[in-house]
Amino acid sequence: MITNSEEPTAAVLLIGDEILSGRTQDTNLATIARFLGTHGIDVCEARVVRDVEGEIVAALNMLRARYTYVFTTGGIGPTHDDITTDAVGRAFGVPVDFDAEALALLEPRYPPGEFNAMRRRMARMPKGATPIRNSVSTAPGFQIENVFVLAGIPLIMRAMLEDVGPRLRKGRPVRTATIAARVGEGRIAADLARTQRGHPLVAIGSYPMFSKSGPIVHLVVRGRDGDEVEHAARAIEESLARGGITSNRVAD
Repeated sequence: MITNSEEPTAAVLLIGDEILSGRTQDTNLATIARFLGTHGIDVCEARVVRDVEGEIVAALNMLRARYTYVFTTGGIGPTHDDITTDAVGRAFGVPVDFDAEALALLEPRYPPGEFNAMRRRMARMPKGATPIRNSVSTAPGFQIENVFVLAGIPLIMRAMLEDVGPRLRKGRPVRTATIAARVGEGRIAADLARTQRGHPLVAIGSYPMFSKSGPIVHLVVRGRDGDEVEHAARAIEESLARGGITSNRVAD
């Protein structure tokens, strides 16, 4: 995607040993990217880091300086290896303490005597942070400046995004056009490159796949100017037709 410097941008920081070990297959990145896309915000970078405080701090400080927003997922639960909150506090150079609003939300969920010290950890936030509510488990995430700290469990993370949306500066929505063609991408690569050079305001991606009937390629045009997207898509279709290649538009 070709990003205008005036449009908001984002990075996603996925935190957790379980992702890097392969034990957990991440789906949060795709969910966040689609969500931000509807708000006209480009995800420009994603990283995965271990449950190591220093590595989280280093990655977060780099990303929050480079992009309009940073979204982190994982590491805000009640167990000893949930260290994201402390890492975020360290990254911002502020203390971490219990948030009164978070405590008030969490305590009624448990029978008397069961809101123990480890569960109380989920109410801790860096100084200056504001809670991000979730309608699934009540335990909040939090926002501090341009960083949104979300749960790693996909269902809860999606619930938190509902509270994040109204806080974001919106960009112009991204428009897309997708063309499916029954051809190997190597055959059309040169023509596709020429089309891209002729339409610099859009990004053209080529995504090959295979079926029993032979190769198929999806050619995706993305941009914020709908007319430019359509002009580039038609140029691709005309180029394919000149080469005797059948194509059709695919709904996004």
